[in-house]
Amino acid sequence: MSVSTLSSADATERTRALLTAADPRRRRTDRTMQVLIWFAFALAMVPLAWLLWTVTVEGVGRISLDFLTQSMRNVFGGDPRGGIYHAIMGTLIITGLATLISVPVGIMTAIYLVEYGKGWLARSVTFFVDVMTGIPSIVAGLFAFSLFALFFGPSVRIGVMGAVALSVLMIPVVVRSCEEMLKLVPNELREASYALGVPKWLTIVKVVLRTSVAGLTTGVLLAVARVIGETAPLLVTVGVTDSINTNPFEGRMMTLPVFTYRQYHQGYAPCPGGESATCVADVAFQNAWGAALVLIVIVLALNLVGRLVNRWFAPKLR
Repeated sequence: MSVSTLSSADATERTRALLTAADPRRRRTDRTMQVLIWFAFALAMVPLAWLLWTVTVEGVGRISLDFLTQSMRNVFGGDPRGGIYHAIMGTLIITGLATLISVPVGIMTAIYLVEYGKGWLARSVTFFVDVMTGIPSIVAGLFAFSLFALFFGPSVRIGVMGAVALSVLMIPVVVRSCEEMLKLVPNELREASYALGVPKWLTIVKVVLRTSVAGLTTGVLLAVARVIGETAPLLVTVGVTDSINTNPFEGRMMTLPVFTYRQYHQGYAPCPGGESATCVADVAFQNAWGAALVLIVIVLALNLVGRLVNRWFAPKLR
């Protein structure tokens, strides 16, 4: 079989084999680099596997239907009752609001930088996006708190404040990731659309965005995964509560990262009623591990959705 009839991967492998067979030193170097690359990959996977294993082992024993469907209202000390339903709802609502704020702003900014941006304004936007990418999360929380305190007073703690704080962290990630995806769209597609008389804005909507929808979705989900585990800005803006609150415009809300921090901070809580009471002494730690496991599962689910969207909407190669 000739090289021309082989697939590109087979042809590359055969060419490398011929070169290494002719040069023993090159063959040894190739094998050494392969071993080093696999070793580096395995070394990088050790912390991730260790983290997943530890959280799963410590938290799976706390997962139950009651734990996922109850709140911590009227649960005190080492009482094993209660759950994280209020924290799950708070996390989904606040992160969803932050996504609604960040995605339109981020995608439109990326479109401007790729399709329209020229001169000092585009350079300034790029510079400030880079600066926002590196700001500490607590600064975003203080910004949102100061903004709302100007209108509602320093005692305000509502879910939309947390959404604004998270959106400050999300927007630069969305802009950067979507900008790179839009740059990957071949200019030939744009030129073909222009040649047919299609205006630029319609070309962007019908050609550019449709072609890059898989990459844009992946970028948005990466931004969501970036902020869904933030704790510091939500402590400042949203506060804590043990009750279920699904209204982000009124009252405090609980989120999974804040719940995990608070339960772990409590440490070993004494059993209510003394030593004769029937309860688990380290229930606070168990709650923290269980909430952390649920949070990791949510992040993994988001990444799975991103993979599916990428497969469904990616351009088909024939």
